[in-house]
Amino acid sequence: MRRAAIASQWPIFLLALAGLGPWPAAPAEDAPAAGLATFRVEPAAVPEERLLDGTVEAVNQSTVSAQTAGRIDAVNVDVNDRVAAGTVMLRIRSAEQVAGLTQAQAALKEATAREAEAQQRYQRIDDMYQRRVVARATFDEASAARDSAVARLIAARAGLDAAREGVAYTEVRVPYSGVVTQKFVQLGELVAPGTPLLAVASLDALRVVVEVPQSVVEQVRKVQKAVVYGDGQRVEATGLTLFPSAQPQTSTFRVRIELPKSVQGLAPGMFVKVGLVTGAADLLLVPRAAVVERSEMRAVYVVAPDGRVSLRQVRLGHVRGDQIEILAGLVAGDTIARDPAAAAARAYRQGVKRD
Repeated sequence: MRRAAIASQWPIFLLALAGLGPWPAAPAEDAPAAGLATFRVEPAAVPEERLLDGTVEAVNQSTVSAQTAGRIDAVNVDVNDRVAAGTVMLRIRSAEQVAGLTQAQAALKEATAREAEAQQRYQRIDDMYQRRVVARATFDEASAARDSAVARLIAARAGLDAAREGVAYTEVRVPYSGVVTQKFVQLGELVAPGTPLLAVASLDALRVVVEVPQSVVEQVRKVQKAVVYGDGQRVEATGLTLFPSAQPQTSTFRVRIELPKSVQGLAPGMFVKVGLVTGAADLLLVPRAAVVERSEMRAVYVVAPDGRVSLRQVRLGHVRGDQIEILAGLVAGDTIARDPAAAAARAYRQGVKRD
């Protein structure tokens, strides 16, 4: 039976040799890029950017200074502490201010009593003056005493408000939620009005300050778009503010770049790269997921027309969403694998078969 089976295959084999019949199909894995998702590299029009160095700063940042004299009695925060608006950061010994408040309260009580007495006397004199019992001079005297007592009462109330404010100044509160960036005083130090105490910056709203050369400032002013690169992310600016005059020493124009409130990973004082949009250019972009990163090497798997897969080193540019610029290593028309793991497996199988 085995000989008969072999004999039955001879006609097919002879037909194949003679070109009269098809050869058996090759395995599917050997077909060009079969089952491998690819991406064709083509130039894409993207904004042209002028890269400059910028510095991140907080929109709300301030140095809190003493508003009254005294000795530091308590320091409740330190550098890098996050504080909520209204938190008491520091206390100044308040014995003198409290004494002043007590004195102001007593002065107000006295002024209130004298004003009430003057009002009553004025009412009596006025009634007698209407009945022609007292002279005009007596009436004028009572009227002046009443007005003087009212003025002293107003002054006493103002004095009490000032005394209360003086006591409030002994508790230094943060004006807005943020982080303590500097501390200028220590426990027990004597301070006077105007002495710097703490520096606070809000992290809720950040911006970047950059010096723009005179040669591109008009393009920046016209386009009004910028991108900030920092902490491995690309952040679109929400607005630009160009200063109207140049810096005398450098002849550059200062530009403030507003960032969205949701941005993370940036902090005041950080240096970042700023891409100021000046026009448009054609760049090669590939999916970020297609790039292989091994130590200092950056590469992609290139798929040849015959289906052969090879690893090619590339030089990367800026990240643009889910794509990244290719500065060198690829040309328009190249085809790369979208999935490096699948491409590596394909290259390995091809290498084994070649060996």
